Parts: sequence; structure tokens; C-alpha cells
Amino acid sequence: MTQLWTAFTEAVIAFVATNIDDILILVLFFSQVNANFRRRHIVFGQYLGFTAIIIASLPGFFGGLFIPREWIGFLGLLPIAIGLKLLVKKEQETTQVQTVTTDFHSSSHSNPILSFVLSILHPQTYQVAGVTFANGGDNISIYIPLFAGKSFASLGVTLCVFFVLIGVWCAVAYLLARQRAIANILSRYGRAVVPFVLICLGLFIMYERGTFSLILHSYRGN
Repeated sequence: MTQLWTAFTEAVIAFVATNIDDILILVLFFSQVNANFRRRHIVFGQYLGFTAIIIASLPGFFGGLFIPREWIGFLGLLPIAIGLKLLVKKEQETTQVQTVTTDFHSSSHSNPILSFVLSILHPQTYQVAGVTFANGGDNISIYIPLFAGKSFASLGVTLCVFFVLIGVWCAVAYLLARQRAIANILSRYGRAVVPFVLICLGLFIMYERGTFSLILHSYRGN
């Protein structure tokens, strides 16, 4: 029991320490919700992205394999690519598209299973997952040693805590985005700011992980 309680405590501390910055990203995402970008896309994307982080961290549990920090930084290319895509993408929401979208969602809501599957397969879900995975790239270097040496029971407790806290994180970000003062600011400036936030996030990820130094050394070596 002591071992499981220790695993629980470690999991809470590790999650909070490695995902504080995700709150801002999630608030920005929730402030952009519209007919084509829904709350479920954000929640599913967050879970998918974090699941990918967990999978990438499992080598620590199965043998303590090491992933160089500099190579983890290349994950920063994902938010950069998404941010650039948002900058060059033209607005395509016409009355006809909105009408079709409304009809589509009405029919899909009549079948909850179909709606669930389509939400997971939606491109917006994978964009959120990509940002989550890239922003959590540094988590891998922390979760690998965290998982190493754990029993199956302790690992199970750790993963359960992580996935519960993802839901808590989404709920907190959603409530923050619904605050009038925050919502007014984000609704006015959020759409224009989000691409730059994602690009800066990607650049920071690459810088903080030492990826630029790796590229520079490789260039000088050639």
C-alpha cells in the first residue's frame, strides 16, 4: 500500500510540474471553439497527444532506453507547422458550409457512437494532439526515469492519475475560457494570436531542448 501511495504522490507531482504550461494552450484552444472546432476535439486531442507521450516514455519502464534531449526538441516542428498553416489558411466559412455543417452535426448526434468515432477522426483532433505531443516532448525525459523500476501496479496507479488529471486540466482551462473578462480578450485577439503562440512555442521547445545547437554543430561538422 505504501508503494502505491508513493506512486500516486509522485504521479501528481510529476503531472503538475510538467503540464503547467498546457493550461494556457488549452485556454487558447477553448476560446476558439466554433461550429468546426468543438470542445470534444480539444479533449480527445489532449488525450491522444498525452497517450502518445506515455507510449514514447514506456521504454523507461521496459528497459530505461534513453532518448537524447536534442532530438526530442524536433517535436517543436509540429506546433510551428500548425501555426504556419493557420497563418496562410484563408477563411472558408460560408453560409452554405455552415448549413451543411449544422445538418451534419444534427444527424451525427442522433448516433452517439458515430459522433464519437467521427470526433476522434476529425483533423482538428489530430492538430490538438500534435500540439499536446510537441509541447509535452520534455515530459518524456522526465517520465522515462519516473517509469523506470516501477512495478506493474505502481505504473497502473501512475497512468490512472495522469489520465484523470488530463480531464481536470481540460475542465479548468474550459472554465477559465468561459470567464467574461478572459473570454472577451481571447475572442477579440485569440484567433489572431494563436498561430504566433504555436510558432513561438515550437521555437521555444527547440531552443530549450538544445535542438538548435545540435543543428549548428551538425552544420559545422559538414
